[in-house]
Amino acid sequence: MEDVKTNPVFLYVEDDMFSREVISLMIQDVLGYDQLTIFEDSENFKKRVCELSPQPNIIFLDIQIQPNDGYAMLNMLREEPRFADTTVIAMTANVMSHDVEKLRAVGFSGLIGKPLVKDVFPQLIDRILTGESVWYVP
Repeated sequence: MEDVKTNPVFLYVEDDMFSREVISLMIQDVLGYDQLTIFEDSENFKKRVCELSPQPNIIFLDIQIQPNDGYAMLNMLREEPRFADTTVIAMTANVMSHDVEKLRAVGFSGLIGKPLVKDVFPQLIDRILTGESVWYVP
């Protein structure tokens, strides 16, 4: 299996078209990583994520998405042995201190608050790829 740092495989689950475009631009064009899958909704999430090949090793989940919100998707991932230790980052504009505490408590690996800050995002990805826990609120 290839190293996460040199060959990350990203999955982003996001219903907002603009947010999807920004992440795609940042990860593929700015950072130069080519393995990015984007789900536009969370319908049949567990089945769809389990069918991905290669398997994602960095997963970004929008929290306010339907039909399965970010918390439900995290639970589905953690139920699957192959995703039990996968880095799962919450992506949300709800970044009050109690929201951050809840995200930590349920087992997210980190948080990147929206809107994304284009000058900061590449640094956050570098930190995530080295195994650092990132809890970033803009």
